[in-house]
Amino acid sequence: MEEQDGVLDSPTGWVATHVRRYLASDGESGHIWYGKPTLLLTTRGRKSGSLRRTGLIYGEDQGNCVIVGSNGGSDHHPHWYLNLLAEPRVRVQVAAEVFEAVAREAEGEERARLWEAMTAIFPQYKSYRKKTDRKIPVIVLEPQGPARA
Repeated sequence: MEEQDGVLDSPTGWVATHVRRYLASDGESGHIWYGKPTLLLTTRGRKSGSLRRTGLIYGEDQGNCVIVGSNGGSDHHPHWYLNLLAEPRVRVQVAAEVFEAVAREAEGEERARLWEAMTAIFPQYKSYRKKTDRKIPVIVLEPQGPARA
């Protein structure tokens, strides 16, 4: 993924404000959002080719970050999820640490285990699942290059 010049932040106002605060402080303000850990995810737009950035709650598992494509329980997948299906190479920022990663969808037993871990972090995911018939994706972000600390 190329440099971050020209990255488009989420069009959702409060998310864009969160992202700007996170970036300006290297995550010191924003990494923990209402008591939940958040990261910044940059994907490549599947139609535009532009870089797109959003903030998401995350968990950790075996050196990987885990995120959930809940979209608030909407019947539609979030755009960032559709983008990473088209191009799984992403950029992640956790606090001040920025790294490249490859995204993949968790399946089977791994998905079940990670879903439980993520609902422990953010219990609202359980109610989101009841609002939609779509399978809410659980995504694993596997860092590329040197191992994360």
